Amino acid sequence: MLSYPSTISLSSRTLHHLADRIRDHRQQRNSRWRRLTPGRQALLALAHLRNGDTYARLAAGSEIGIATAWRYVQEAIMLLSAAADDLNTAMRRIRLLAYAIPDGTLIPIDRVADQKPYYSGKHQRHGVNVQVIADAAGRLVWASAALAGAVHDLTADRTHGIIDALTRANLMTFADKGYQGAGGAVRTPLKRHRRRPKLTRRQKAAHRAHAKIRARGERAIATLKTWKVLAKLRCCPRRATSIVQAILALHHVEANRHAG
Repeated sequence: MLSYPSTISLSSRTLHHLADRIRDHRQQRNSRWRRLTPGRQALLALAHLRNGDTYARLAAGSEIGIATAWRYVQEAIMLLSAAADDLNTAMRRIRLLAYAIPDGTLIPIDRVADQKPYYSGKHQRHGVNVQVIADAAGRLVWASAALAGAVHDLTADRTHGIIDALTRANLMTFADKGYQGAGGAVRTPLKRHRRRPKLTRRQKAAHRAHAKIRARGERAIATLKTWKVLAKLRCCPRRATSIVQAILALHHVEANRHAG
């Protein structure tokens, strides 16, 4: 078998952060000798999440069994997802934003036995629905738990309580047409029907201004999907939430790497 060196586009701060969490977890459990050190286990998990490396590749590169590689990665994901902010905690930061941009994305999955709930008619594929909140610069602030792909974006926002939280914070919110009818502080573009008159010049100008703001929310989704494991989840859909939350926790560590 041939091997070759590779890289992970993350800082050493992120590696040390995860390694410290794994080390503390082992001490709390009074864990015995492991095949990999906390640093090597952290590197294994980051390679899976960031580069999308399979368990077979990870196992071969670390000279361990595939089952061991799976167990090590799942342990790291569990530790990270437990540290991710929930919506109430994230709202402490979100309230300070100039405005918020919620948006939804579909994370593709393999076909499952119970296919209908996970099939998105909009995207014509199976997946899970994840809602994100971006700031005025398009930076990822928060990501939700994963729901079945057939769930509409507005329904997902209401399920997670995102709209209610943003409304209580009295925070101006810009969203796309999928959130029409949300109410509260959510602003969506006008939707012209066949029997209604055409949009005026002023309304069209407002549309363009709204689209420029809302487009920044796509950057947050692009940031989330730089983690290649989300290109297509090849696991049980019920594991999607912990993976997304683990990535959210790592994203905040990486984004704050220049902090003191």
